[in-house]
Amino acid sequence: MRDVTVVQAAPRSGAPLRCMPKWVRRHRRRAVVGDIGSASLAGAVALFVRFGEVTPYVIPYVVLSAALPIVWVCLVALNRAYEPRLIGLGSEEFQRIFQCGFMLTAALAVGAYMTRTEVARGYVVLAIPLATLLTLLTRYGLRRSLHRMRAHGRCMRRVLAVGHRTTVAELVRRFRLERYHGMEVVGACLPHDGMGDVEGVPVLGDFSDVPLVVGQIAADTVAVLACPEMDGVALRRLAWRLEKTGTDLVVAPALMEVAGPRISIRPAAGLSLLHVDHPEISGLRRLVKSLFDRIGAGLLLLVLLPLFAGVTAAIRTSSPGPAFFRQTRVGRDGAEFTIYKFRTMGADAERQKIDLSSDERGVLFKIRNDPRVTPLGARLRRRSLDELPQLINVMLGHMSLVGPRPPLPEEVARYGDDVRRRLLVKPGMTGLWQVSGRSDLSWEESVRLDLRYVESWSLTLDLQILWKTWSAVARGAGAY
Repeated sequence: MRDVTVVQAAPRSGAPLRCMPKWVRRHRRRAVVGDIGSASLAGAVALFVRFGEVTPYVIPYVVLSAALPIVWVCLVALNRAYEPRLIGLGSEEFQRIFQCGFMLTAALAVGAYMTRTEVARGYVVLAIPLATLLTLLTRYGLRRSLHRMRAHGRCMRRVLAVGHRTTVAELVRRFRLERYHGMEVVGACLPHDGMGDVEGVPVLGDFSDVPLVVGQIAADTVAVLACPEMDGVALRRLAWRLEKTGTDLVVAPALMEVAGPRISIRPAAGLSLLHVDHPEISGLRRLVKSLFDRIGAGLLLLVLLPLFAGVTAAIRTSSPGPAFFRQTRVGRDGAEFTIYKFRTMGADAERQKIDLSSDERGVLFKIRNDPRVTPLGARLRRRSLDELPQLINVMLGHMSLVGPRPPLPEEVARYGDDVRRRLLVKPGMTGLWQVSGRSDLSWEESVRLDLRYVESWSLTLDLQILWKTWSAVARGAGAY
């Protein structure tokens, strides 16, 4: 999930390319080796499962299994799944691997039909999907390893930011917040402002100095932010000058929170127009999301029933009061509902909240080391176990598995017009706020993530967030 939507301009073929960084070459070598190993293992497993022993009939399939790794790597390369710009992105890289599996299956089917060759369908049905799955797992492992290194400031792309001070500062803050994207702003060029720094990043010149500064700081990417000075003509000339070094050029449009699937390029009258589709939050897509939520919540409730009983008994015996905590929250379109959670505080928590109001941070009331939280409650919050009864709210249709954070009525009363857009969808048990830091986030950052979810919702995004929630809960970061 990227914070900044970019349109990338690659250098023309034949342009001299900047020397590829060592970490990029190392990552590509590992990807190639992983793809070869995945295809080799898939071919061997398919051969053993389908035939079991080597006979004259099996010899062609032994040859096919031996050739599969070479064919697979060539196909992946032809589909440009080794491109440096895809390193660490995840979704697009995985999509291209899926395409390779589909294309190879189709090619084998068409080839067998055209040549009237009998092909053991059991072998093909096992070998190619297994090669695809193993390759995806290998790429996922490489991506996780890359993210760990980037968390320590390694394997980063050196970015020169071009734009006005406020937009450059926002870009720097976002890249620092989510370092796994691998973008580190090492310099900035501002219009008529070549002094000082922006969020600790040195200002090295104005817009006319961009190609010179790129060489000085060894930047491999130039990020141009929305500004009137960088119109179409100026941007085109900059792209021409950057071609000589092979430096990547990315352009961030003013619509910073719009997801890639809603953006498309439409040529018209010799212009490349950026078309933005409206978010689809009603109709069939809403029905599919509702069915997915309720089926998922129902299955989880059945599986977690013993855990519910154990936590309920522990709360009742550890401190006086009920096991469940009920509170009024605001859902879709401003409708109020009662949310269910395991009780993690003492019986007089609401009265003590008045005394602690001086610690409030913006609209959202959330403090570290809250004295109202019981020892057991702190452990439940650490692993988000106190949130599990919200599955009941999902079953009742009040909430979704994924969505914005469910707000209190007093919070909603203080919303501005922009923030009220959070109420267009059901609140969720988890969301972008959950996998991005939870209570460690500022109010502004929490709102930004919720609005980004509303603008970019898709079932695929929900699945990605649910997948990331497990690691966020395991880390316990921001949970208090």
